Amino acid sequence: MISAADLPDFLPLFPLPGALLLPRGRLPLHVFEPRYLAMFDDALKTPERMIGMIQPMGEECGEDTRLHSIGCAGRITSFTETEDGRYMITLTGVSRFRLGSVQQGFTPYLRAELDWRSFDRDLGQPEHDPSMDRDAFLDLLTRFFELEELQTDWESLRTAEDELMINALSMLCPFDPEDKQALLEAPSLSTRRETLVTLMEYALRKGVGEEKVQ
Repeated sequence: MISAADLPDFLPLFPLPGALLLPRGRLPLHVFEPRYLAMFDDALKTPERMIGMIQPMGEECGEDTRLHSIGCAGRITSFTETEDGRYMITLTGVSRFRLGSVQQGFTPYLRAELDWRSFDRDLGQPEHDPSMDRDAFLDLLTRFFELEELQTDWESLRTAEDELMINALSMLCPFDPEDKQALLEAPSLSTRRETLVTLMEYALRKGVGEEKVQ
């Protein structure tokens, strides 16, 4: 387990709209742009093997794109190179951070100073959500998955630990980037679950409304 003392002051940044990484969660990435291939090459040479995932404010990401103030650092825990030079990587979430000064021009990718304060719980033990009504939550989730035509292993989901279930759903469900950011910034697991419920209920109401219009 990584301690607060092991967290670096600076990390490379991977701005990616709609990509959500949460502490102890796993995010698969398909990397093919030359600047990000270079970024992962450099990260693999460091003891931490970490990068910072962060969302741009908007769908496109250029040099002048504004970034959200909070992201999540991940450690490269799986790495495969394809025959044509692409990388298939898995990041395991370590801790959220608050974005500091961004450095440009020293590398083909962005690097930034990061503030880890106020995210101490990310480095602790997995969280629990004692106030969750699991049966009601799974009923809502079933209706949401039917609406979105999604499949899952329901038996594994029913027996999953609170954090594993809530964080995995937050990362995988097809929400807009700004909704993903709200899930990332939730201060506790219970708050994240409440945000997830709100997003699913909104999608269901919207789905019913669209059916009526048709």
